[in-house]
Amino acid sequence: MTFTESIQTCFKKYAEFNGRATRSEFWWWALFVFLLSMVGQMISHNLASLLSIITLLPSIAVTARRLHDIGRSGWWQLVGLIPFIGWAVMIYWCVQDSTGPNEYDR
Repeated sequence: MTFTESIQTCFKKYAEFNGRATRSEFWWWALFVFLLSMVGQMISHNLASLLSIITLLPSIAVTARRLHDIGRSGWWQLVGLIPFIGWAVMIYWCVQDSTGPNEYDR
């Protein structure tokens, strides 16, 4: 999946928590959100805050779909709320390869 395909897919599935997301979809989306926030910060703090709010729900949704791709429930992303250890666990899970067919296929 390319950078633009990933962004289009994530906005099309704005609040879609079912299904799966590939590694490339997830990481291209993460890069897009990072770059968008950097540009927003350079322009205005208020713009950066607005962009963060706009991309929050699709970010949660793509993370849930990414966790589904490795056979975990989307609720596992709450582990990321634990500073440092939770972030490391989430990064580890998000870089893992797909598990193949599992209960989240749709």
